[in-house]
Amino acid sequence: MAKQKKNDTMEKIVSLCKRRGFIFPSSEIYGGLISCWDYGPLGSELKRNLKNHWWSEMTIRRRDIEGLDAAILMHPKVWETSGHVELFNDPMVDCKTCKSRFRADKLEESKCPNKPSKSPIEHNCDLTEVKQFNLMFKTFMGPVEDTSNVIYMRPETAQGIYVNFLNVKNSSRQKIPFGIAQIGKAFRNEITPGNFIFRTREFEQMEMQFFIHPSEDDKWFEYWREQRFAFYKGLGINMDKLRWHEHGPDELAHYAKAAYDIEYEYPFGWQELEGVHNRTDFDLGRHMEATKKDMRYFDERFDEKFIPYIIETSAGCDRTLLTILVDAYDEVEIKGEQRVFMRISPKVAPIKAAILPLVKKDGMPEYAEKVYDEISKKFKVFYDVAGAVGRRYARMDEAGTPYCITIDGQTLEDDTMTVRDRDTMEQTRMKTAEIITFLDKQVNG
Repeated sequence: MAKQKKNDTMEKIVSLCKRRGFIFPSSEIYGGLISCWDYGPLGSELKRNLKNHWWSEMTIRRRDIEGLDAAILMHPKVWETSGHVELFNDPMVDCKTCKSRFRADKLEESKCPNKPSKSPIEHNCDLTEVKQFNLMFKTFMGPVEDTSNVIYMRPETAQGIYVNFLNVKNSSRQKIPFGIAQIGKAFRNEITPGNFIFRTREFEQMEMQFFIHPSEDDKWFEYWREQRFAFYKGLGINMDKLRWHEHGPDELAHYAKAAYDIEYEYPFGWQELEGVHNRTDFDLGRHMEATKKDMRYFDERFDEKFIPYIIETSAGCDRTLLTILVDAYDEVEIKGEQRVFMRISPKVAPIKAAILPLVKKDGMPEYAEKVYDEISKKFKVFYDVAGAVGRRYARMDEAGTPYCITIDGQTLEDDTMTVRDRDTMEQTRMKTAEIITFLDKQVNG
């Protein structure tokens, strides 16, 4: 029963996302493309707000982190040097009966299409021997499609940071310790994508690589673990649904000295939300060896030249967005009616406030239009005059809008409006200037 309830929750969230314009199936009028999604009006605003918030936390509010936007297409030798051509594989098996493909190490979590209630193991599927499947998408650069023109769609954004280490260090005049942050698209030809936007073949990453002296790696590793956990607390994510998972010796990537994942309890179970890794000097060392470019740094504090160690924080933007949606989803019964509230933090909410004239007469719409024009100079707001005000409240609650501003008869007398809080239901009267100050504090404070 509990399992069915969790599945129902995920289905309700997916349905709401399409109905309200958060997320649509990609190419839907052609039948869709598996595990590809388009962000609608609310979803694109939410995603933009999330990226802006992460960028502000990582770069604008810090002196020691610089931004970067590296190209998606990179020299193919980058991926040979990084180990992706040789090692970026997942174990794969095929079912000879249903012709489906599964990750060999995730068989217990997979579903047999001929018997969706059972895994391939439970259904005794006729599986092939395990073979390694490289997750990188290949394409060709230039008019001739041959092996000499093969390039790859980047499977991660981190390598763009590593190959630009010297460029950023020299142009920004930063001194170690310092970081480079980037938000960008990455592509992985996943064998079994799924769980809505949790695992897709096209996704966005929000990554920061922090370059340090090797002797200070433990200190900075713990510092960034603390910082990244606090980031989700600042977004209002339920702390009871977050936990740390330490990678054991059999889980560590070939480049890592230590690795922890922040995990969130989704309706489909505990899964990785973000990783914090000590990548040592593996990446810069490999690129230095391959290119003969000197990646070493001279640190006056230690009076030595060394290849920097790297502490990486790596979060999926789409996965973080899904976490926000799942965590925000709340069903409440009000006067016998089941209502949905998306309790999204004002910091990233797609619409910060709704402007609602109580009725379509007595000068209220005209007053509301002026309020809309003034507040929309700073914040994304929505004007709605159609239907009973209670029904309009419900629509905005479902869209994740934290505040509703109602213009009523008293407004025309003293220029104050009712500001209704989505989560507490409290109503406070404010003037336009006070509302702007209030929103600024809630969104940016």
